[in-house]
Amino acid sequence: MTKQTAIKLFEDKKVRTSWDDQEEKWYFSIIDVIQILTQTDRPRKYWSDLKSKLAKEGSELSEKIGQLKMIAEDGKMRVTDVAHTEQLFRLIQSIPSPKAEPFKLWIAKVAKERLDEIENPEIGFDRLMETYLKKGYSKNWINQRLKSIEVRKELTDEWENRGVEKGQEYAILTDEITKAWSGFSIKQYKNYKGLKKENLRDNMSNLELVLNMLAEATTTEISKEKKPKTFTENKKIAKQGGTIAGNTRKEIEEKTGKKIVNKLSAKDYLENKNKLDKK
Repeated sequence: MTKQTAIKLFEDKKVRTSWDDQEEKWYFSIIDVIQILTQTDRPRKYWSDLKSKLAKEGSELSEKIGQLKMIAEDGKMRVTDVAHTEQLFRLIQSIPSPKAEPFKLWIAKVAKERLDEIENPEIGFDRLMETYLKKGYSKNWINQRLKSIEVRKELTDEWENRGVEKGQEYAILTDEITKAWSGFSIKQYKNYKGLKKENLRDNMSNLELVLNMLAEATTTEISKEKKPKTFTENKKIAKQGGTIAGNTRKEIEEKTGKKIVNKLSAKDYLENKNKLDKK
Protein backbone atom coordinates (compact mmCIF):
# COMPACT_ATOMS: atom_id res chain seq x y z
CA MET A 1 0.00 0.00 0.00
CA THR A 2 1.25 3.49 -0.88
CA LYS A 3 0.24 6.83 0.58
CA GLN A 4 -1.69 7.58 -2.60
CA THR A 5 -3.54 4.26 -2.35
CA ALA A 6 -4.29 4.84 1.31
CA ILE A 7 -5.72 8.28 0.65
CA LYS A 8 -7.77 7.03 -2.32
CA LEU A 9 -9.54 4.57 -0.03
CA PHE A 10 -11.00 7.63 1.66
CA GLU A 11 -12.01 9.32 -1.59
CA ASP A 12 -15.16 7.21 -1.67
CA LYS A 13 -18.32 9.31 -1.79
CA LYS A 14 -19.18 8.01 1.69
CA VAL A 15 -16.32 10.03 3.14
CA ARG A 16 -16.82 13.77 3.15
CA THR A 17 -13.64 15.74 2.52
CA SER A 18 -12.64 19.38 2.47
CA TRP A 19 -9.53 21.04 1.02
CA ASP A 20 -8.01 23.92 3.01
CA ASP A 21 -6.33 26.18 0.47
CA GLN A 22 -4.43 28.16 3.09
CA GLU A 23 -2.98 25.17 4.95
CA GLU A 24 -2.84 23.04 1.79
CA LYS A 25 -4.32 20.08 3.64
CA TRP A 26 -7.18 17.66 3.08
CA TYR A 27 -9.60 17.23 5.97
CA PHE A 28 -11.72 14.07 6.35
CA SER A 29 -14.94 13.50 8.25
CA ILE A 30 -13.98 11.28 11.20
CA ILE A 31 -17.49 9.88 11.56
CA ASP A 32 -17.50 8.72 7.92
CA VAL A 33 -14.08 7.06 8.23
CA ILE A 34 -15.06 5.27 11.44
CA GLN A 35 -18.24 3.98 9.83
CA ILE A 36 -16.28 2.50 6.91
CA LEU A 37 -13.57 0.91 9.06
CA THR A 38 -15.81 -0.48 11.80
CA GLN A 39 -19.10 -1.02 9.93
CA THR A 40 -20.84 0.24 13.07
CA ASP A 41 -24.38 1.63 12.91
CA ARG A 42 -23.47 4.17 15.58
CA PRO A 43 -20.26 5.87 14.40
CA ARG A 44 -20.88 8.97 16.55
CA LYS A 45 -21.13 6.85 19.70
CA TYR A 46 -18.01 4.91 18.64
CA TRP A 47 -16.08 8.16 18.12
CA SER A 48 -17.30 9.56 21.46
CA ASP A 49 -16.09 6.44 23.28
CA LEU A 50 -12.80 6.45 21.38
CA LYS A 51 -12.15 10.10 22.28
CA SER A 52 -12.68 9.31 25.95
CA LYS A 53 -10.34 6.32 25.68
CA LEU A 54 -7.63 8.39 23.99
CA ALA A 55 -7.95 11.13 26.61
CA LYS A 56 -7.52 8.60 29.43
CA GLU A 57 -4.40 7.26 27.70
CA GLY A 58 -2.93 10.76 27.68
CA SER A 59 -3.28 11.28 23.92
CA GLU A 60 -3.62 14.91 22.78
CA LEU A 61 -5.17 13.87 19.48
CA SER A 62 -8.80 14.39 20.50
CA GLU A 63 -7.96 17.90 21.79
CA LYS A 64 -6.42 18.90 18.45
CA ILE A 65 -9.27 17.65 16.28
CA GLY A 66 -10.95 20.45 14.33
CA GLN A 67 -14.49 20.97 13.15
CA LEU A 68 -15.91 21.99 9.80
CA LYS A 69 -19.36 22.39 8.33
CA MET A 70 -20.13 19.57 5.90
CA ILE A 71 -23.27 18.39 4.13
CA ALA A 72 -25.20 15.98 6.38
CA GLU A 73 -27.58 13.22 5.31
CA ASP A 74 -30.50 15.64 5.50
CA GLY A 75 -28.78 17.91 2.96
CA LYS A 76 -27.99 20.64 5.47
CA MET A 77 -24.56 21.98 6.40
CA ARG A 78 -23.72 20.74 9.88
CA VAL A 79 -20.58 20.94 12.03
CA THR A 80 -18.66 17.67 12.28
CA ASP A 81 -15.27 16.57 13.64
CA VAL A 82 -12.55 16.39 10.99
CA ALA A 83 -8.95 15.21 10.84
CA HIS A 84 -6.11 15.98 8.43
CA THR A 85 -4.06 13.11 6.97
CA GLU A 86 -1.55 12.79 9.82
CA GLN A 87 -4.27 12.88 12.47
CA LEU A 88 -6.32 10.39 10.50
CA PHE A 89 -3.52 7.83 10.37
CA ARG A 90 -2.94 8.26 14.12
CA LEU A 91 -6.64 7.70 14.68
CA ILE A 92 -6.65 4.56 12.54
CA GLN A 93 -3.94 3.07 14.74
CA SER A 94 -6.40 3.23 17.64
CA ILE A 95 -9.21 1.39 15.81
CA PRO A 96 -9.25 -2.42 16.28
CA SER A 97 -10.69 -3.45 12.93
CA PRO A 98 -9.63 -5.81 10.09
CA LYS A 99 -10.25 -2.97 7.63
CA ALA A 100 -7.79 -0.77 9.54
CA GLU A 101 -5.03 -3.38 9.57
CA PRO A 102 -3.65 -2.64 6.04
CA PHE A 103 -3.20 1.00 7.06
CA LYS A 104 -1.38 0.03 10.25
CA LEU A 105 0.98 -2.26 8.33
CA TRP A 106 1.65 0.46 5.76
CA ILE A 107 2.36 3.06 8.47
CA ALA A 108 4.81 0.68 10.16
CA LYS A 109 6.52 0.01 6.81
CA VAL A 110 6.90 3.73 6.09
CA ALA A 111 8.32 4.34 9.58
CA LYS A 112 10.92 1.61 9.09
CA GLU A 113 11.90 2.97 5.68
CA ARG A 114 12.32 6.45 7.15
CA LEU A 115 14.62 5.14 9.90
CA ASP A 116 16.66 3.26 7.26
CA GLU A 117 17.03 6.45 5.24
CA ILE A 118 18.23 8.41 8.28
CA GLU A 119 20.97 5.81 8.85
CA ASN A 120 21.88 5.63 5.16
CA PRO A 121 20.72 8.61 3.00
CA GLU A 122 21.63 6.73 -0.22
CA ILE A 123 18.73 4.37 0.44
CA GLY A 124 16.40 7.35 0.25
CA PHE A 125 17.75 8.38 -3.15
CA ASP A 126 17.49 4.82 -4.48
CA ARG A 127 13.93 4.51 -3.23
CA LEU A 128 13.03 7.88 -4.70
CA MET A 129 14.48 6.86 -8.07
CA GLU A 130 12.43 3.67 -8.00
CA THR A 131 9.26 5.58 -7.05
CA TYR A 132 9.63 8.07 -9.91
CA LEU A 133 10.32 5.26 -12.40
CA LYS A 134 7.16 3.46 -11.31
CA LYS A 135 5.19 6.66 -11.84
CA GLY A 136 6.45 6.81 -15.42
CA TYR A 137 8.92 9.70 -15.27
CA SER A 138 11.83 9.59 -17.73
CA LYS A 139 15.33 8.85 -16.44
CA ASN A 140 16.49 12.23 -17.72
CA TRP A 141 13.81 14.04 -15.69
CA ILE A 142 14.54 11.89 -12.61
CA ASN A 143 18.24 12.75 -12.76
CA GLN A 144 17.34 16.44 -12.89
CA ARG A 145 14.94 16.00 -9.97
CA LEU A 146 17.51 14.21 -7.82
CA LYS A 147 20.06 16.91 -8.64
CA SER A 148 17.52 19.54 -7.61
CA ILE A 149 17.24 17.86 -4.19
CA GLU A 150 21.02 18.08 -3.79
CA VAL A 151 21.02 21.75 -4.78
CA ARG A 152 18.16 22.47 -2.38
CA LYS A 153 20.01 20.75 0.47
CA GLU A 154 23.09 22.92 -0.13
CA LEU A 155 20.88 26.01 0.03
CA THR A 156 19.12 25.01 3.26
CA ASP A 157 22.49 24.13 4.82
CA GLU A 158 23.68 27.63 3.95
CA TRP A 159 20.51 29.16 5.42
CA GLU A 160 21.03 27.17 8.59
CA ASN A 161 24.58 28.50 8.83
CA ARG A 162 23.22 32.04 8.50
CA GLY A 163 20.72 31.57 11.32
CA VAL A 164 17.59 31.31 9.17
CA GLU A 165 14.87 29.42 11.04
CA LYS A 166 13.33 26.32 9.51
CA GLY A 167 9.66 26.45 8.67
CA GLN A 168 8.17 29.85 7.98
CA GLU A 169 11.44 31.68 7.24
CA TYR A 170 12.56 28.94 4.84
CA ALA A 171 9.15 29.18 3.15
CA ILE A 172 9.37 32.97 2.82
CA LEU A 173 12.84 32.83 1.25
CA THR A 174 11.82 30.01 -1.10
CA ASP A 175 8.81 32.05 -2.17
CA GLU A 176 11.08 35.04 -2.80
CA ILE A 177 13.36 32.96 -5.04
CA THR A 178 10.44 31.43 -6.92
CA LYS A 179 8.74 34.78 -7.56
CA ALA A 180 12.00 36.30 -8.82
CA TRP A 181 12.71 33.60 -11.41
CA SER A 182 9.21 32.47 -12.46
CA GLY A 183 7.04 35.52 -11.85
CA PHE A 184 4.79 33.49 -9.56
CA SER A 185 4.68 32.90 -5.83
CA ILE A 186 4.65 29.19 -4.98
CA LYS A 187 0.91 29.30 -4.29
CA GLN A 188 0.23 31.11 -7.58
CA TYR A 189 2.50 28.66 -9.42
CA LYS A 190 0.61 25.66 -7.99
CA ASN A 191 -2.76 27.22 -8.79
CA TYR A 192 -1.55 27.92 -12.33
CA LYS A 193 -0.77 24.24 -12.78
CA GLY A 194 -3.99 23.15 -11.07
CA LEU A 195 -2.17 21.59 -8.11
CA LYS A 196 -3.23 21.23 -4.51
CA LYS A 197 -1.21 19.02 -2.17
CA GLU A 198 1.11 17.82 -4.96
CA ASN A 199 4.77 18.77 -4.90
CA LEU A 200 5.40 21.68 -7.28
CA ARG A 201 8.83 20.43 -8.41
CA ASP A 202 7.38 17.02 -9.27
CA ASN A 203 5.17 18.86 -11.76
CA MET A 204 7.87 20.93 -13.46
CA SER A 205 9.34 20.33 -16.89
CA ASN A 206 13.09 19.72 -17.28
CA LEU A 207 13.65 23.38 -18.09
CA GLU A 208 11.57 24.61 -15.18
CA LEU A 209 13.59 22.37 -12.87
CA VAL A 210 16.88 23.60 -14.32
CA LEU A 211 15.95 27.26 -13.82
CA ASN A 212 14.74 26.57 -10.30
CA MET A 213 18.07 24.87 -9.56
CA LEU A 214 19.96 27.80 -11.08
CA ALA A 215 18.02 30.21 -8.85
CA GLU A 216 18.74 28.21 -5.69
CA ALA A 217 22.38 27.45 -6.54
CA THR A 218 23.01 31.13 -7.33
CA THR A 219 21.37 32.17 -4.06
CA THR A 220 23.65 29.75 -2.20
CA GLU A 221 26.81 31.14 -3.83
CA ILE A 222 25.85 34.78 -3.23
CA SER A 223 25.04 33.99 0.39
CA LYS A 224 28.42 32.32 0.90
CA GLU A 225 30.17 35.43 -0.42
CA LYS A 226 27.99 38.09 1.25
CA LYS A 227 27.55 36.22 4.57
CA PRO A 228 24.20 37.84 5.51
CA LYS A 229 23.61 38.38 9.20
CA THR A 230 19.88 39.20 9.26
CA PHE A 231 16.75 37.70 7.76
CA THR A 232 16.23 40.88 5.73
CA GLU A 233 19.68 40.45 4.18
CA ASN A 234 18.92 36.79 3.41
CA LYS A 235 15.68 37.83 1.76
CA LYS A 236 17.51 40.36 -0.42
CA ILE A 237 20.00 37.69 -1.53
CA ALA A 238 17.19 35.22 -2.26
CA LYS A 239 15.65 37.77 -4.60
CA GLN A 240 19.02 38.38 -6.28
CA GLY A 241 19.57 34.67 -6.90
CA GLY A 242 16.08 34.25 -8.28
CA THR A 243 16.40 37.34 -10.50
CA ILE A 244 19.51 35.98 -12.21
CA ALA A 245 17.61 32.79 -13.12
CA GLY A 246 14.60 34.93 -14.08
CA ASN A 247 16.71 36.92 -16.56
CA THR A 248 17.93 33.62 -18.05
CA ARG A 249 14.32 32.48 -18.40
CA LYS A 250 13.40 35.66 -20.25
CA GLU A 251 16.35 35.27 -22.62
CA ILE A 252 15.41 31.68 -23.45
CA GLU A 253 11.78 32.68 -24.00
CA GLU A 254 12.87 35.52 -26.28
CA LYS A 255 15.03 33.20 -28.39
CA THR A 256 12.53 30.33 -28.56
CA GLY A 257 9.28 32.24 -28.58
CA LYS A 258 7.90 29.79 -25.99
CA LYS A 259 6.88 30.29 -22.37
CA ILE A 260 8.88 28.15 -19.94
CA VAL A 261 6.53 28.43 -16.97
CA ASN A 262 3.41 26.62 -18.14
CA LYS A 263 0.17 25.04 -16.96
CA LEU A 264 1.32 21.48 -17.63
CA SER A 265 1.55 19.14 -14.65
CA ALA A 266 3.14 15.71 -14.19
CA LYS A 267 -0.11 14.13 -15.37
CA ASP A 268 0.12 15.98 -18.70
CA TYR A 269 3.81 15.18 -19.19
CA LEU A 270 3.30 11.50 -18.44
CA GLU A 271 0.29 11.27 -20.75
CA ASN A 272 2.31 12.82 -23.59
CA LYS A 273 5.21 10.45 -22.85
CA ASN A 274 2.90 7.42 -22.98
CA LYS A 275 1.48 8.56 -26.32
CA LEU A 276 4.98 8.89 -27.78
CA ASP A 277 5.98 5.47 -26.39
CA LYS A 278 3.00 3.85 -28.15
CA LYS A 279 3.94 5.27 -31.55
